[in-house]
Amino acid sequence: MNPSFQIFGLQTEIIKPKDSLLSYVQNAMNNLHLTFEDKDILVIAESAVATAQGRIASLSDQVPSERAKEVAHQYDMDPALVEIVLRESESIIGGIPGFLLCIKSGHLLPNAGIDGSNAPDGQVTLLPEDPDATAKKIRTEIFQKSGKLVAVLIIDSRTHPMRYGCGGVAIACSGIPAVIDERGKKDLFGRELKVTRRAVADNIASAAELIMGESDERIPAVLVRGLEVPFGEFEGIELISPDECLFIGSLKKQLKTD
Repeated sequence: MNPSFQIFGLQTEIIKPKDSLLSYVQNAMNNLHLTFEDKDILVIAESAVATAQGRIASLSDQVPSERAKEVAHQYDMDPALVEIVLRESESIIGGIPGFLLCIKSGHLLPNAGIDGSNAPDGQVTLLPEDPDATAKKIRTEIFQKSGKLVAVLIIDSRTHPMRYGCGGVAIACSGIPAVIDERGKKDLFGRELKVTRRAVADNIASAAELIMGESDERIPAVLVRGLEVPFGEFEGIELISPDECLFIGSLKKQLKTD
């Protein structure tokens, strides 16, 4: 892989529901005198995608169920928010005060990816509808308009176990492999790698997060150029079941000791 590549932050106006997201990206690129090139990677924040889709919910419109009230009391949360989280989640793993750890479309996400930051007062942004299909649609639209083969990632931020701070995680990937299998290759001392896979999409997402920021930067997308990864008809994120996950699987199984 080429150790040298470029990342361009694409600063936009505030995105409004039902607007064309790609038009915001194109305007930002025009401001930087950029045009798409083959093997560019467009990385877009999930909140921008969700906003353009109109995936915004008002807390005042919610009627919390008894279950939502119980969970809200247990985890010190707004019952209206919990109602939305329960509705959007496939399952709830657990939680800490203020957050529920949820599985949504196979992804492990706090509060099912629902976020109140960068949303109007009293509203929250939901996870985008069908992120994989959306990423593919954007990639196809770019090709139709520019004739260039560009990969598209939709990303979110996440915390890591036992660590402060957020990094990036890809929730959709189109045009490059999300994971590159290194098994069978040799390490520096000639030992064969048995389990190693590189989380390419997540690593790109974390690099993009350095430019995007988490507050009022208004950089909902970045353009990555010069990164040597395979390009082609690659679609989707490679997910594993909770039982196969080191962290979740360990929590679900009691460790036996002598």
